[in-house]
Amino acid sequence: MISPETFGWIMEVVPSRSYKLDVRPYQIDLEDVKKTIQYLREHHEKYYTLYRLMLEGGLRLSHTLHVLKTFSPNEVVEIPEVGLVTRRLMCFEERGFCRYYVGVRGSQKPCEWAYFSVEILRLLRKYAGAKVDRKDLWEYVNRHDLIRPKYLRKVNWRILTQVIADKDSARFIQSRLGELKVSEARYGDLLSKADEHYPKYLRLLAQLGIPKTGP
Repeated sequence: MISPETFGWIMEVVPSRSYKLDVRPYQIDLEDVKKTIQYLREHHEKYYTLYRLMLEGGLRLSHTLHVLKTFSPNEVVEIPEVGLVTRRLMCFEERGFCRYYVGVRGSQKPCEWAYFSVEILRLLRKYAGAKVDRKDLWEYVNRHDLIRPKYLRKVNWRILTQVIADKDSARFIQSRLGELKVSEARYGDLLSKADEHYPKYLRLLAQLGIPKTGP
């Protein structure tokens, strides 16, 4: 415990940290997104799978690589914090989407569920267990002037919030758990709402002309 006099002296003598407002506008052209997705679809199926997962689910690259490497669709997991036992992979084919429990928490940036279309599941199964060298990916992206992976999450959010009025559902889809107060009852509610709203996002992607997965 320090005296008010000492505290006053510290505040007067010790310089405070100052911050400079640094506004960095980023404008991602949707045409560039289309060109990138189309190029990868035609020339590099594995990278296309990564990009498609990031675009459809708003995943970070690290989480996308984790899903690809550890994909275990038949595994049953328990989420004790919310009292839920579930298969990692849940597909709703009549509604056109699947969600996969990623369960990355702790000191890392969280990733709860990965949402994606049923069409991408075939490629995900095909490349399950595959390792992707980040350096090779970056070199390929730069060599062919493609959109960098980190921007896919931003594009996802921009489109997601256009079609989903309930921002908490959008945050849940992107695993922005730090922005949500999640109790056991709240978790179930968010999961149900995310499942309800997510097909709207996939429909809008199609309407915007984003190339779809081929046969």
